[in-house]
Amino acid sequence: MSTQDINSTVKTIRELKRMREELDAEIAANEDLIKAEMNRTEKYTITGDDYKITWNEVSSTRLDTANFKKDLPDLFTRYSKTTTTRRFNIA
Repeated sequence: MSTQDINSTVKTIRELKRMREELDAEIAANEDLIKAEMNRTEKYTITGDDYKITWNEVSSTRLDTANFKKDLPDLFTRYSKTTTTRRFNIA
């Protein structure tokens, strides 16, 4: 692949990402309209002709690694696992 091909491909990627951001924003705005209606009516399940929308509360418990590392550094080190990956980034 030539430098010119890479330049062209990067331009295409950037344009597609910009378009994705616009679409994501439009999707979120439309979802917010539905959520506002669900809040207003206090109905968190809506069934239509070919869809079912649910908006439920979900609880989760996660380990606070920053405090764990601060309070129990030996245990943190003992149970930590380092992994190596490659990150692809276009800046």
